[in-house]
Amino acid sequence: MASDATGPQSVSASGVDELHVLRSSPPRERADAARNRAAVLDAAATLFREHGVAAVSMDAVAAAAGVGKGTLFRRFGDKAGLAVALLDARERELQDAILTGPAPLGPGRPGDEPARGERLAAFVEAYLTYALDHLDLLRMSETGSAGARYRIGAYRFWHRHVALLLAHRADPDADAHTLLAPLAAEHLRAVVAEVGAERVRGAMRALVRDIACAAPG
Repeated sequence: MASDATGPQSVSASGVDELHVLRSSPPRERADAARNRAAVLDAAATLFREHGVAAVSMDAVAAAAGVGKGTLFRRFGDKAGLAVALLDARERELQDAILTGPAPLGPGRPGDEPARGERLAAFVEAYLTYALDHLDLLRMSETGSAGARYRIGAYRFWHRHVALLLAHRADPDADAHTLLAPLAAEHLRAVVAEVGAERVRGAMRALVRDIACAAPG
């Protein structure tokens, strides 16, 4: 294992600042708009849970929420946009844990920071749990249009976090994309159906070790 990946190191202050900028923020809106948004998201979450994401139409969501179809489409665009909005709160929870939570997922206490490799492994475990718990919604948000996954703000946060943890590597940006690629919802859905979630977790742990511990170059 490369020495600079094993001992406790903190991500640079500028890197932390970048992550704070990339962190998902709740929308700022009027009280009536916020109530409508909450009603739509509650209705969508219930319908998706009871019937599955694919079986629920935007018309059904609008009817259950008591809002007009035009309001729903103007606010969320399509079902992929609705999925992104539903995932937003869960993503913020994970981002906050990364930014300020306890080690090893978070930075820990000053002077007692975990090694970057430990933080990377903790992130992959936490992200897999989040992704598998919300796989149909995540797939909808990532595949609503070509390249949608890479335009979602949360992906930019995950990518930057991983790249900062791989700063000892020769090309941390490319390596971060490589590590995140098998965490795509479409990939996870197909592979988990074939080999099961635990084998996927094992494969990801091995990939983290290979990328985090290999000498740069």
